[in-house]
Parts: sequence; structure tokens; C-alpha cells
Amino acid sequence: MDVSPDFGAVGGLGDLRLIVGALLTFVLIFAVLMLIICAIVWGVATSSGNYHAATRARAGVLVAVGTAALAGAGVAWVNFLLGVGETL
Repeated sequence: MDVSPDFGAVGGLGDLRLIVGALLTFVLIFAVLMLIICAIVWGVATSSGNYHAATRARAGVLVAVGTAALAGAGVAWVNFLLGVGETL
């Protein structure tokens, strides 16, 4: 059996792909900006002895890295699931 999704049946698929691509770009840009800002705050707060701010900034760095990883891996995950779906 060769079963695969019919993406041609969706009206406005090209527009939908553009919108999703633009949203993914915004997410990655904001995640990188958040990573840069939080890393700077983490360094300054640690060097000045403000450990509460350093802890918050470290959490921000981890959230930014996780967000960028999830956004970047989302496309690969969907492609993998579509590949698995074709073999079922």
C-alpha cells in the first residue's frame, strides 16, 4: 500500500507554508536574541554578585536554547512522521 497525505487537496497550501515559514523564522530570531541578552545578563549578574538575577538569566538561557532546538527540530520531526506514515 502506498498511502501518503494529499497536500494538493488543501486550499491555499502555498500561503500556509509561507506563514508557517515566517513564524518559524520569527521564533528562531527571537530565541537567538533572547539567548544573547540572557547570556550577557548572566555574565554581568554573576560578576557583580547578584546571584538571584544570575539564576533567572541562566533559566532564560536554557529556555532560549530549548525553544531554538524545538523550533529547528519541528520540521525534521514532521518530515519523519510523514515518512513513517507512508510506510504504514
